[in-house]
Amino acid sequence: MDFPRHACAYAERLATTCEPFRRQLEPDARELDGDDGCSADPFGEQDDAAGTYGLKQRFPDRVLVMTSDSCFMNCRHCTRKGILRDAEVVRTDEELQNCVGYVKAHPQVRDVLLSGGDPLVLPDGEVLRFVEAFAALDQIEVVRLCTRAPCVNPERVTDGLARSLRSCGKVWVNTQFNCAGEVTPDATVACGRLVDAGLPVSCQTVLLAGVNDSVEAMLDLFRALQRARVRPYYVFQCDPVAGISHFRVPLEKAKMIAAECAERIGGLALPRFVADIPGAARKIPVEEL
Repeated sequence: MDFPRHACAYAERLATTCEPFRRQLEPDARELDGDDGCSADPFGEQDDAAGTYGLKQRFPDRVLVMTSDSCFMNCRHCTRKGILRDAEVVRTDEELQNCVGYVKAHPQVRDVLLSGGDPLVLPDGEVLRFVEAFAALDQIEVVRLCTRAPCVNPERVTDGLARSLRSCGKVWVNTQFNCAGEVTPDATVACGRLVDAGLPVSCQTVLLAGVNDSVEAMLDLFRALQRARVRPYYVFQCDPVAGISHFRVPLEKAKMIAAECAERIGGLALPRFVADIPGAARKIPVEEL
């Protein structure tokens, strides 16, 4: 059985010391079951509804721009695990300017997410090319850099990169940590570089069976993030993507974890537990489901 696997050296080392992290990295035969009734592309990203190469829009005030088709590791629970290799990735200046033109033509857009893949697999100059192109627009208030580098390749987050991102004035960093063991001293230093440069850093965790699906595991994670000066932002129900049903946590258990965490930790360290549902106009809090 041949599974694609890729991870940088740091992620490989972390997998030897942190069992919950290893479960996110190691392929699993259950990924090939194919009987969960889910799509490889539940959010219709391959439909190209926006009509602009490499740009996706699901919500009126924000767009997502695909900056790369690779990451520092292949997370087995990834929303795009089945479509990333065929993704429309913005590479040329012409493609980038087409995306900028789309945003200008839609003045309600105020927030641009730079995603992929991971933008930070690109050299600093390429990252800044994307950031500056959108930050220069008066209508844009936030450029979100969506990266798992602080967790899985913290040495990529250099002082020079942090200073350059700060100079743009509009960058927020969205990252992902899924268990307390991932918030290593190296990861804490990487997050500190961003925060000390004046960049807000928030975490979007995924609720994963066998990784963090207990109250204590979540509380340990939230406390570790707060110590690293990272704001816990969302905890997502695992997306309805084909091949990851073994990671999904039953809704009632998710509700229980969310309720108990809310009773045991202060609001600054408490994220919203939500589900991203295809076709929905917003992220849905689990208590509403």
